Amino acid sequence: MRISDTIGLVLKNKDKNRVLSIEPDQTVYEALEKMAEYDVGALLVLSNRQLVGILSERDYARKGILIGQSARETRVHQIMTSPVFFVSPEHTVDECMTIMTQHRFRHLPVLLDEAVVGLVSIGDLVKWVISGQAQTIQALEGYITGAYPG
Repeated sequence: MRISDTIGLVLKNKDKNRVLSIEPDQTVYEALEKMAEYDVGALLVLSNRQLVGILSERDYARKGILIGQSARETRVHQIMTSPVFFVSPEHTVDECMTIMTQHRFRHLPVLLDEAVVGLVSIGDLVKWVISGQAQTIQALEGYITGAYPG
């Protein structure tokens, strides 16, 4: 589990690699209900299976609440972020962390030939890196104490 690993590998090892989405004409309230149901902070916005945007809790807070729009009357397409940055499964953990840090967002869709195959969060990537560091520390401790078989 290294920062040079691919996002495809991260997705394969993710506990729940489900792609949660909403359509652009659904209400923001419906989107918020779905986020609450699945305990997630963002949904992909798909139209005819094509990625057209992303809606996050931050979008709602900044573009919905602050401008006084009702979640029950506002359509997802009115406040979603679009266009969306995305990566392919071949991108590395390090590349994705750099993109997310530079552009200040927490969710990154993964596309393969224009089809959505997953979504990674900054939390997924941090967890991946920490797991790799823990494995390295364990191996080094084993080597130092003579318990390392290599």
